[in-house]
Amino acid sequence: MIPGVLTHDNITNMISSIVFKPFSSATSDIQDAKEVSDQKRQSQTHIVSNKKKKTIDNRLGRNDKTFTDKWLKTSMKGHTGQVLDMDYSSNGRLLASCSDDRTVILWDIKDINQKDRKSLRVNIEFDYPTFVKWSPDNKAFLITKYNENTVEVYKLEKKKDGWLSQPSKAATFDKNHNEDIIAMDIAQNGKFIMTCSKKNQLIVWNLKGQIMGQVDTYLMYTNQAKITPCSKFIVSCGFAPDVKVWEVICNKSGEVQDVQRVFELCGHKSEVYDVSFDTDTSHITSISKDGTWKLFDTKIDYKKGEDPHLKSTGQHNHNGPSKITLSPDAEVVVVSSMSSLYFYSSKSGVLDRLIENVYAGDVTNMFFEPAGKFLFTSGDKQVRVFHNVTGYKQGILTAKEKLKSNQTSATKERLEKLIQDNQRIINEIEN
Repeated sequence: MIPGVLTHDNITNMISSIVFKPFSSATSDIQDAKEVSDQKRQSQTHIVSNKKKKTIDNRLGRNDKTFTDKWLKTSMKGHTGQVLDMDYSSNGRLLASCSDDRTVILWDIKDINQKDRKSLRVNIEFDYPTFVKWSPDNKAFLITKYNENTVEVYKLEKKKDGWLSQPSKAATFDKNHNEDIIAMDIAQNGKFIMTCSKKNQLIVWNLKGQIMGQVDTYLMYTNQAKITPCSKFIVSCGFAPDVKVWEVICNKSGEVQDVQRVFELCGHKSEVYDVSFDTDTSHITSISKDGTWKLFDTKIDYKKGEDPHLKSTGQHNHNGPSKITLSPDAEVVVVSSMSSLYFYSSKSGVLDRLIENVYAGDVTNMFFEPAGKFLFTSGDKQVRVFHNVTGYKQGILTAKEKLKSNQTSATKERLEKLIQDNQRIINEIEN
């Protein structure tokens, strides 16, 4: 067993670490709660903005049920409020989504083609979840709570028929953020958890909810922070035009020892909204208020002072804050702006397809599943899944380029078959 990995035994140990406050602190707690409530009403968070946008769309008579598109694979409906976040389990069998209807829904997605999809609704008491993440072993999920500004861990068990039973709350982390949490993530090696506030407070936790490291992102304000797939770095972006990359240093037993800034991604002229990675963290992409997205080659020897290399830049006429995601093979960049999706070639920067009015409100999250065949998106009251047609097109172009050089007969045959298969899939989707 890998030290520090989030397992059933670790979850059990976390239960004993929950802190209960004495009755004598009740008065101060009530006052603190009132101050937090006042701050929440005064703040202009992305969640509140999305709610206002949704109300405007409804007044204009938009009906999200009428949305259709050739690239749309399926929709997952079950929430009664806005879907704020979602996460894909590492075993590819489950999707977790959270909503301001005070629920988390766990979806069976092992067969994306099935129409009667199993799901489990988990009610969150007295608050609603803003972010949700699976543990790497898929035996638990984590959420952040909007009003309490804390992280909670829920342990999962299976019934005799193999489906999930109602989870139990295993732990609640101490509150250490005074401002809204704008990001939460867990390392895929299971060794640490990250949370970050709008006011640049980035905290690295161990699996028992103890703080192992804390840094200031130095961004004036932070828009996004994520752990890379390799579990080695935390990447943050915000008001400053440069993206900050931090290395999480662990000892031999897997405990976090330090968090150090190691390099930056430079080139934007204004604040950066979001970042994304390919499977092996050899590429990072970013989207900025300056109207561009950029793709960087980050497979570098930063310890010897080597800087990331800019590979491509795309133009994007955005309407306010945007999100970005990079396909696992780094071939496709998708940008969301309000309720629309923009599919780009990462090599040329050329826009391949625009899909408008995907939701009655903003797209709240999006990512490719590990194989890169489908794009998962969330917004309004549902999750929508799209075919990555741009990815199939890029696969054809890449294969044709390789065929121009000398190849063995076996490689040539494989590339020609890939071209035929991809073209067949494209025809089936678009015709």
